[in-house]
Amino acid sequence: MQIQHVIVINDFSYVDGGASQVALSSARGLANSGVNVTLFCAVDLADHTESSMPPNLRIISTNQKEILNDPNRVRAVLQGLWNIQARNQLKILLKSLDPERTIVHLHGWTKALSSSVIAIIREMGFKLVITMHDYFLACPNGAFYNYVTGKLCNLEPLSLACFAENCDVRHYTHKLWRFGRSIIQKNIGMVPGGINYFIAVSDFSRRILETYLPKEANIYRLDNPIEMEKSAPAQVHMNQRYLMVGRIAEEKGPHLFAQAAKRLMLPAIFVGNGSLENVVTSIYPQAIITGWVNQDTVISHMRSARALVFASVLYESQPLVVLEAAALGLPAVVPDSSAARETVTDGVTGLWFKSQDIDDLTEKLRLLCQDELVEKLGDQAYRQYWSSPRNLETHIKNLLDIYADIMKR
Repeated sequence: MQIQHVIVINDFSYVDGGASQVALSSARGLANSGVNVTLFCAVDLADHTESSMPPNLRIISTNQKEILNDPNRVRAVLQGLWNIQARNQLKILLKSLDPERTIVHLHGWTKALSSSVIAIIREMGFKLVITMHDYFLACPNGAFYNYVTGKLCNLEPLSLACFAENCDVRHYTHKLWRFGRSIIQKNIGMVPGGINYFIAVSDFSRRILETYLPKEANIYRLDNPIEMEKSAPAQVHMNQRYLMVGRIAEEKGPHLFAQAAKRLMLPAIFVGNGSLENVVTSIYPQAIITGWVNQDTVISHMRSARALVFASVLYESQPLVVLEAAALGLPAVVPDSSAARETVTDGVTGLWFKSQDIDDLTEKLRLLCQDELVEKLGDQAYRQYWSSPRNLETHIKNLLDIYADIMKR
């Protein structure tokens, strides 16, 4: 049966991270391919001009705040547990559509919408597919990571041991709130137990999450898209700077990069901002921190870099910046415990290092001081990426194939 309408659901109507970037670009891509699309969100701060919006893409927002930034903390607590307003507005939208010709695609719900939107989708009989951008389907803090100890977590989610563990980035009371939210999500929202269709963005994240999904669940594999125009590769062997792009927070490993760069006295540049900026500059005063910059400036920094250092201590799901680097012919150094390793062939398109091992990271950066090696890695990264580019056009084609398969089931 032909798809008549796609509802893309995401906490935000603007790019606040990788999941939102994929949600918004796919909504526009679907609309440009001729599909009628509604983007349903809670937080809408974007400037939606008519010229930038396809005519068959509309945005419906509940005009609420992100729960983390809402000064009314009682309202934020309740909204995060079960967003009644979002549920009711989505119900009105769904009543106007045919469930036999509509697909609902969920990207992000934990920062504003809550699992209440998932419950109403199921209750009204619409087919729902969830892209697994993170690990909130199982883990209360969404990362299988203990932010207090700085270690990956292997506790059973929602077990007594999980309840007792102080693992939250803020404080234990916030962990208890997240634990309660996950209980509501699992038992009232029926997530993930009541969902039939999921999209995994990497084999790495799929292996971690599939044990928590229903046995009869259909799991599709689809890379996230990046919007990169093909151009001549960067002349990485002529560049000197080593680059990190993203949030400067402990779980992203900027301190590891700073220490390794200091040992070798390498020119290091951090493109982004975050809570660990002062730590980075105290470790390596010569490091440059740019703060937040737009995407064009990020690409410019990449073109002038020798290598991308992605030192995250998280599992991640599919880091887009590593793909963007490859599209420019920029080799990446990534940890062996992260999904980033799937997009880097060790010793061919980049290098792996032992996660959180400063000595090993230092050694890998030392290897990249060799012009011949870094040129070879960059060339192969460029060739491999463009032999099968993760562009939006390919993503939309494969996404429509997934929708068609779901509609037949």
